[in-house]
Amino acid sequence: MELTAGNPAGPRTNGARAAVRGAPEPAGAAPGGTGDRARGALLGLAVGDALGAPAENMRPSEIRRRWGRIEGFVSDDPAGTDDTEYAIFSGLLLARHGSALTVTHVERAWHLWIADLDEGPFRGAGFSERGTLENLRRGLAAPISAQHRHAWSDGLAMRAAPFGVFAAGRPREAARLVAVDGRVSHDGEGIYGGQAVAAGVAAAMTGAGVTSVIAAALSVVPMDSWTARSLRRAVTAAQRPYPDRLTRERAVRSAVVVGGYPWTDLAPEAVGLAFGAFAATHGDFRTAVLMAVNMGRDADTTAAVAGALAGALHGASAIPRLWADAIGPVRGSCLPSMRGYHVLDIAELLTPDETEEPGGEPQARDQQARSGPPEPGAPVDGALAPGTEVRR
Repeated sequence: MELTAGNPAGPRTNGARAAVRGAPEPAGAAPGGTGDRARGALLGLAVGDALGAPAENMRPSEIRRRWGRIEGFVSDDPAGTDDTEYAIFSGLLLARHGSALTVTHVERAWHLWIADLDEGPFRGAGFSERGTLENLRRGLAAPISAQHRHAWSDGLAMRAAPFGVFAAGRPREAARLVAVDGRVSHDGEGIYGGQAVAAGVAAAMTGAGVTSVIAAALSVVPMDSWTARSLRRAVTAAQRPYPDRLTRERAVRSAVVVGGYPWTDLAPEAVGLAFGAFAATHGDFRTAVLMAVNMGRDADTTAAVAGALAGALHGASAIPRLWADAIGPVRGSCLPSMRGYHVLDIAELLTPDETEEPGGEPQARDQQARSGPPEPGAPVDGALAPGTEVRR
């Protein structure tokens, strides 16, 4: 299937094999190869973001009171948030520089495509992004640009999946690269959250089982960090026996949520909830994402991360067709410079060596450029246009 902006890839085969709790799943769980998993990861991120956006900052009781249990899109016009747009931003930058990515590249991109432009709507941006922009506009450089009150936020975790896609099978490289990206905007637990997500996606991209994906995430962050403790608590709670789904969700949520704390964008909390949903559902895409959504808090981010993990594990075919078809090019609601890009464009840029047709055979990558770079016209650093060679 041709992957053009505005033509999301839908499922090509039905169903997805769920991982068995506690037992690694054999490699090759997805019906396709690396390209299909890449599409699954990034489309899964966008789907989770759009599903979770209406429930952001809500408690489960508030969600139930308004919608009952969320089982699909609750808006007639579903759309992603800053999670998807920042993931595209980081994905484009990674596609240009690959493993040679430096903090200077990232800082320059923040200036050219965000900080030095008219802010525009910038709707829905997180506090960490706003704090970073304020520092950059004051002339502060990385890592000082990340010295603001929300450096611990999940703003890096939400854009970490492209690094796992790029470094498929190399969790430590994924963690290294996402930390390079994060030094402009995050510090400490904010970095660790991004590293856990990037490493988890990198492992899932090889078809590793749920247990191995979780182990990869834990392997790249300090074991005494809040992020590691939160992740372990969530997964432990997720794997206990419960009489019903709601009791399991409450247990996972209670294991990591800081009761009464006003901010919902804590990286350790969001990452814990996302991995908890992933573990509780054995990596099944639909149930993992919906569990993350219905637990509330920073629901767009937790569902986006759960969707990226499950999508990378099982490929794009695991995503319900109705959900996949609802994802179009981003609107630039938060980042006007990203308007017109589709997450599938990024998936292709990050896996340039092959695409798969329904039969699963590798095909030569279509070299025809996708939609041109968005405003302000010229690509960042001269080379964010599709078709650019990726350095691995």
